[in-house]
Order: sequence, then structure tokens, then C-alpha cells
Amino acid sequence: MLREAVHHTAHGSFAYPVSPDTLRLTLRAARGDLQRAAVLYWDRYGSSPTLTAEMSIAAEDDLFTYYQADVQLATRRFGYVFLLDDGKQTLFYTEKGFCEDLQPNIQFHYPYIAPGDLWEPPEWAQGAVVYQIFPERFANGDPTNDPPDVEGWEEAPTPASFKGGDLQGIIDRFQHLVDLGVDVLYLTPIFKSPSNHKYDTADYYTIDPHFGDEETLRKLIALCRKHGIMIVLDAVFNHCGSEFFAFQDVLKHGARSSYAHWFNIEGFPVQTDPPNYETFAHQIATMPKLMTQHEDVKRYLLEVAVYWIREFSIDGWRLDVANELDHEFWREFRRAVKRENPDALIVGEVWHEASDWLRGDQFDSVMNYPFQHACFDFFAKGTIRARSFASRLAKVQVNHCQAVNLAMFNLLGSHDTERFLTSCGGDLRKYALAVAFQLTYEGAPMIYYGDEVGMTGLTDPDCRRGMVWSRKEQNGELLRWYKQLIALRREHRALRTGRCRTVWADSVSNVYGFVRFQGREQIVVLLNNSPQPQTVNLREINWPVKMPRQVRDLLSDERFKLGELVVPAYGVRILA
Repeated sequence: MLREAVHHTAHGSFAYPVSPDTLRLTLRAARGDLQRAAVLYWDRYGSSPTLTAEMSIAAEDDLFTYYQADVQLATRRFGYVFLLDDGKQTLFYTEKGFCEDLQPNIQFHYPYIAPGDLWEPPEWAQGAVVYQIFPERFANGDPTNDPPDVEGWEEAPTPASFKGGDLQGIIDRFQHLVDLGVDVLYLTPIFKSPSNHKYDTADYYTIDPHFGDEETLRKLIALCRKHGIMIVLDAVFNHCGSEFFAFQDVLKHGARSSYAHWFNIEGFPVQTDPPNYETFAHQIATMPKLMTQHEDVKRYLLEVAVYWIREFSIDGWRLDVANELDHEFWREFRRAVKRENPDALIVGEVWHEASDWLRGDQFDSVMNYPFQHACFDFFAKGTIRARSFASRLAKVQVNHCQAVNLAMFNLLGSHDTERFLTSCGGDLRKYALAVAFQLTYEGAPMIYYGDEVGMTGLTDPDCRRGMVWSRKEQNGELLRWYKQLIALRREHRALRTGRCRTVWADSVSNVYGFVRFQGREQIVVLLNNSPQPQTVNLREINWPVKMPRQVRDLLSDERFKLGELVVPAYGVRILA
């Protein structure tokens, strides 16, 4: 037994409550090393194990197998040890290490499932289909509010160009979202700003006049409510714009400004070219970084966050550059937002492993860029094969509790990335396969505006082209593919909120498969990421509920007996 690979901690994603009396435990071991893993558990005030739960494989990466089991006690107080068997020896794994016989006071402890520790992201966000809009480029509904020198809608955008998109345009084209089957509308910043992207906020309390006004926003929110669609706005609290009142005051009064401590300024007078103050990224003078450790800065931003929830009933915030603010700010942010609306969603922009923000005290979810990176490498570029893809997904999955995984914004592209169809070299087969994965895998699939009609584009600013509305220029077949998959997601609860397990990962054939299961429903998704048809033996799949006698392909309505099944080239089978 490779003891150094075995790991468990009695907190975080390795031990968390899933109900008032049930604990989910995860154990890590070397991949393929164990023949059996079980957990022995009891009320921690007792003296010895009274119950046993067999553990099953939840995920596997390149090096490790992760086992899980749910354990239940009416008293909610858990002591437990693990029983490990590799076929050569049997050992107990405890808080004190390994032993061959149980001894007193060596157990892991989960002292008590306190009601306050039973947290999860808002239920409405778990498994929801999210649609991201960059308002300046979606639709121009009110030409009277256009900024000067608006360029043609179909012209290639530049970093500073404007096309006149606005909130009225979203209202006018809202039926597109309804027909698609969207659950959540996420807008990049809409507050007053001199740029097209609005990530350099000038006024956190004013809708940018080129987008509309408060009345226009209320109309859009009312339309969302009518169709059961939630709305999430983008907030930029890491930095502001150079036109923000506090920074303007510093420019005017220098060290005498009462806002000088809001920014990290190297010396006075303030210089903007090059900036002698801390900014977002690489000396972007128009985006001075805010010092959120100061109480008055913090108070101002938290009041902004609460204002739009209280006064406009928005359903949540997506937080820009969230990983560059201190954790205590986000803890206070969460408390303030959840006091106003306990069901509000908080999504951080974190491009890397984000578990530190997803423990119930800060964010509900993040933009799942590790998911995007894995899809980019597997589907678009083919630089990894099925087993490595499964491994990459497992690393993300085991870092969070299941409810968080269900709320992760799983994106293929965004306003900050190359369009995924472009990444696929324009190959619609690869792109459609990636979309099938995104819309059936666990999480909240996030669709970047226009991806559903086949829009292309390199990275910023090319990925921010005007939305294609001409039916002749839209890819109708691709749009129907999105609608079909979203409809399946709505029809089958397991595809929305079911648990997820990899059941097939063959790097030779390059077929990847996973199962979504909930209650008595189980759905297996097989994706063939290769240019030739590939065969999968359905009897070799570990069906989590019960091995069926036959299955039905939910896409084609074909029925198959269990045995060998052909998955078409760059094709998908969704089997129930």
C-alpha cells in the first residue's frame, strides 16, 4: 500500500455536511492501489465503531483515486476511521496515521453538524443555464443614446470602438433568450464609464447613459421576472476608473485629499503617464486599484453592492478580478449581500484553482476557467486525450462540495477569450461535441452571446463583435443543437442537479464518458473526440444506480441492448 498517497482532512471538500444529519467523506489514495475502502463511524462520544459504510470511487486523476461515502448519525457528532485493503494488507487510517488495530482516541472528528455550516449556493443557480451578454455588442435598441462616432455593427471592433449596443437592445431581442431556454442572464458592467467594456467604473450608482437609465434596467428586470429568468450584474471592486470621484479628488488635491488612502500612490503629485500609483494589471492608468483594507473604502463598496439588490432586486453579482482583493473583504461582502437577500448569487472571477473562496464564507461560485482550459486542450486543440481530460476534470471536482460544483459557471468562452469555434479551427464537429459536453456535465453552463449561432473571433477585442442577427448568417443547425441539449437538460433533472462520475476514459479511442445520476435516474454521456467511429461496451460501464437491460439514446430515440455500442466520429450518445 502506497501510504504516502493516502490523505484525508476532516474539513473542506474532504468532509462536509449534505443534510442536517449526513456527512460526505472523501478519501484520497494512489490510483488503482486499493481493492476496498470503507469508513467505520460512530457518535464521537462513544468508544468504538458502530456503523460501516463502503466507499465508492468518486473521481480519478493521473495519480490518485478519490473515494466517497455518505455517513448518517441522528446525533450529528462523528468519529470515524478508514479501513483500507490493497489485497496484501489491511490497515486502519486514522487522524494519528496508520495502524493494524483500532486504539482509543485515534479517530478523525467532525464534532457536530451545526445548522450554520449547512450552506450551499442558491438552489436556482445549481445546474442553471447562464447566458452572458456584453451589452455594447448585443443589440442597438435605442440609437438616440448612441455615443459619438459609432462604427458599423458588422465592422471588426477595436479596443476603443463603440457600436451602440444598449439595454433596450436586450429587451428587444429578449425572445431569443427565452427560445434558447436560458435560466440566468449575466451582464458585463452597465455602470457609467468612458469605455465600451465599462470595467473602468466612473459612477457605481449610475447606469451608463449610452446603455439607458434606471427605467430601462427596471424594464429588463421585469422582463426577466416574467419569463422566470434571474439576472446577475458585474461589479468591479478591485479597481475603479480614473473618472471616479475619489480618484479625481486625489488628482485635484494630491496628498491633502481625504481619498488619498483609497489608492496606493507612490508620491505626489500624481502622475498618469506612466502612472505612479498601483493599477489593475500592467500600469493601466485608467484603472487605479482600490485599497479595500480601509474601512471607508470597504463601506462605500458594500453599500453599492447592497443598493442594487435592495433597490432593483437583482439576483446576484459577478465580481471582477476577485482574487486580487483580500479574503476578509469578501467575507464582509457576503454577509452584507446575504443579509439583504439570502438567495442572492455571488460569483467570483478566478482563473485558477479557487477552493479558498468556496468554503461558504465568500463566494457561491466562480467562473470555471480550469473547466474551459481542459475543454480547450481536449476538444479544440487535441493536445490532451480522454484520460488526461478526465484527470483534469477530477482535480476541479474534488476541490469543492457537490453543490458548489453544480453552480460553477462552466464556460467555453467569454469576453476575455478567443471564441471557442475559432479555437476549434472552425471545425463545427469539434465545437458541437464540446457544447454537448458543456450542456450535460455538472455545473451551470455559461453561453457567451453569439456562440450559439456560430460566431467566431480571436481574443479581445475580436471576441466582442456585434451579435449576428441575420438568419442567413447565423448557423441554424448549431442553434437547434443548443436548443435540443438545453431542452434535454430541462426535461431530465439528473442532467441538471445529478451527481457526476467519469465512467469511461480511453485515450486510445479518445472516448470520454460520464454518468449523471439522481434518485432512480441515471444518464450516461459518451463523447467520441476522434475522426473515426468508436465502440464502447456498455456492460463495462459502472452504472451507479442499476445496470439496465437496455438503454435509449435521448438524442435519436434509438434503443440498444447492453453490449457494444458505436459512437459516431466526433459524436455523442446520451443514454438513459
